[in-house]
Amino acid sequence: MNAAPKTLRRLSDLDQAGLAAAGRRAALERVAARYAVAITPAMAALIDHTDPHDPIARQFVPDAAELDTTPEENADPIGDRAHSPVEGIVHRYPDRVLLKLTHVCAVYCRFCFRREMIGPGAESLGPRALDTALGYIADCPEIWEVILTGGDPLVLSPRRLRSAVNRLAAIDHVKVIRAHTRVPVADPARITPALVRALKARGKATYVVLHANHPRELTEAAREACARLIDAGIPMLSQSVLLEGVNDDPQTLGALLRTLVECRIKPYYLHHGDLAPGTAHLRTSIERGQALMRAIHGRLSGLCQPAYVLDIPGGHGKSPVGPNYLSRDEAGNYRVEDFNGALHCYPQKVCLPKT
Repeated sequence: MNAAPKTLRRLSDLDQAGLAAAGRRAALERVAARYAVAITPAMAALIDHTDPHDPIARQFVPDAAELDTTPEENADPIGDRAHSPVEGIVHRYPDRVLLKLTHVCAVYCRFCFRREMIGPGAESLGPRALDTALGYIADCPEIWEVILTGGDPLVLSPRRLRSAVNRLAAIDHVKVIRAHTRVPVADPARITPALVRALKARGKATYVVLHANHPRELTEAAREACARLIDAGIPMLSQSVLLEGVNDDPQTLGALLRTLVECRIKPYYLHHGDLAPGTAHLRTSIERGQALMRAIHGRLSGLCQPAYVLDIPGGHGKSPVGPNYLSRDEAGNYRVEDFNGALHCYPQKVCLPKT
């Protein structure tokens, strides 16, 4: 009887799967010693071994380029630590906080902005730290939404997840619980009825935000996993990272966004790549991202349009950096560009405040 496929965690696993670059063993060992490696069977099965630039492999298979760090890169590129009042909490915006329940993921993305903080051996939030984190949330009445993150909160057992959700539900001013996850695409079998029930809290709105970057990630099994959540009354959004050689062309990005909508998942964010160490080979330019947003504007349904955002280095939050379609002419009237690139006048006087 054949053993069930296992998650690839060591270079020897990658060797056996034919995923380790020939002649680069020493460099890859240095990469794996610094940054966590895990490729689930679901993701490994999607990799096209005949394509040296396979977009799934680029996301998960270690690359010697990760050893190259540029001067602007930072181990904490979006300033989590500067906004962490207690362990496990990031409070960057007034009405919401991140709650990092675990530092473990089902898969480890090569572009991860928390790559210096997560992986095997990294501690999950212990009972005492969790008590303190929940106490902080309870003591801040302005917190309306709690975002479960990590790591990936859906790697936790249903029992642990249910306990955390129920304790959040007991805080009256918390109205929304949002979970950010890769699990439905990386390990769809984890989305069991018990886990779905664990996410729901009476009297609270629960959302799940799926991280997917390429249309091939939305396999039949992944679609079924997402449907289990949605059919249980949990709305789903998506977030994607703009990655060179993965989704930085209009056809691939458009196919991803349309596939998400077909799965009843609303595209939410398209993130510009963060300045995490060793990720320059996967980052595009902002101009490239803006051009892609222009390419899909008007050509894809409004349901398919995410916000293209940049997380400002240092912890200053996200800002939209999509293209601008509004300018002014010499007379002060507005000029509005349509999706075909044509300019149209919109008179200034209709926008002037009434006196």
